[in-house]
Amino acid sequence: MDISVVIPLYNEAESLKELTDSISVVMKNNSFSYEIILIDDGSNDNSWSIIGELSKSNQNIKGIKFRRNYGKSAALNVGFHDSLGEVVITMDADLQDSPDEIPELYRMVKKQGFDLVSGWKKKRYDPISKTLPTKLFNWATRKTTGIKLHDFNCGLKAYKSDVIKCIEVYGEMHRYIPVIAKWAGFVNIGEKIVVHQKRKYGKTKFGGMARFINGFLDLMTISFVSRFGKRPMHLFGLLGTLIFFLGFAAALWLGIEKIIIIMNGGIAPRVTASPYFYIALTSMIIGTQLFMAGFLAELISRNSAERNKYLVQKKINIE
Repeated sequence: MDISVVIPLYNEAESLKELTDSISVVMKNNSFSYEIILIDDGSNDNSWSIIGELSKSNQNIKGIKFRRNYGKSAALNVGFHDSLGEVVITMDADLQDSPDEIPELYRMVKKQGFDLVSGWKKKRYDPISKTLPTKLFNWATRKTTGIKLHDFNCGLKAYKSDVIKCIEVYGEMHRYIPVIAKWAGFVNIGEKIVVHQKRKYGKTKFGGMARFINGFLDLMTISFVSRFGKRPMHLFGLLGTLIFFLGFAAALWLGIEKIIIIMNGGIAPRVTASPYFYIALTSMIIGTQLFMAGFLAELISRNSAERNKYLVQKKINIE
C-alpha cells in the first residue's frame, strides 16, 4: 500500500464526508493505493455512525472508536499501529488541511528520502490569541531541540512507515513527534509550506492558554527524556551527589571548627545548636532522595505497562 492517511477526530461529523471524498479524489487521480484511518476520540456527536456509512461505500475507509476522549496523541498512536502504508500522512479532520498536499508530501518522502516532512502553515487563518502563543512555542522548541521547523504542531505531516513503527506517542507528545523521531535516529527531517484553510464547520477544539502551558511542560519533559531517558543517573546522580556533598562539606566544616576551638582551649558550642548543621543535614537528605527517588521514578514512568493502554470500543475494516 502506498499511503495511509491517519486522521484523529473529535466531534467533526459535518466535515467527514467532504474530507474523505477529497482525499479519495486525490488518491485516484494519482493512482495511489491507500487507506484512510479515522480515529474517533470519544466523540459525542454522530461522527462514528458517519464513519460507518462512509466505510460501506468505500472499503479504503477504516475506523477506530475510543470509549472516551483520550486526546490526539492517543489517537495517533493507535492509528500508527494499525497503518499499512509505506508512507503515513497525518492530517486534521476540520478541513483546514488540504488533501491536495498529499502527492508532494508523498514524493518528498519516497523520492527525496526524507524520514519525516512537517507542514508549515506560513499563512494562517487563526485569531491572534492562537497565533502569537504558537510562534512563541515554536521558537522555544527550535531553540531547545535544535530542529529547524517553523510549525511543530501542524497536523499535516508525512512519515516513512519505519518512523511511526519505531516511535511511541503518549500524553500530549504529538506536537513533538519530530523531536521523538530525531531522538530515535531519524534525522532527515524536512518541511513543506502548506495551505491553511479556514474552518468550514463546527468550532475549534483549541484549548486556550492551558494548552500552551501544557505544551511547554511537555517540551521540558521531551527535552529531558531525549537527553537523559537512557541515562537518568547522569542528571539525577550529578544533582544528588552535588547537593549531598555540599551538605556533607558543611557538616564536616562545623565538626572541624569545633575541634579547632577545643584544641585552642575554648569551649565549643554543640554542633546541633548551629542552624548551619540543620541546613547541612537537610542538604544531605535532599541529595540522597534526589539521587534515589528521581532515578526510580523515571525508570517506573518510562516502563509503565499502562502508559499507552487505551480502550478501543469498535473497529471497522481493521483486523
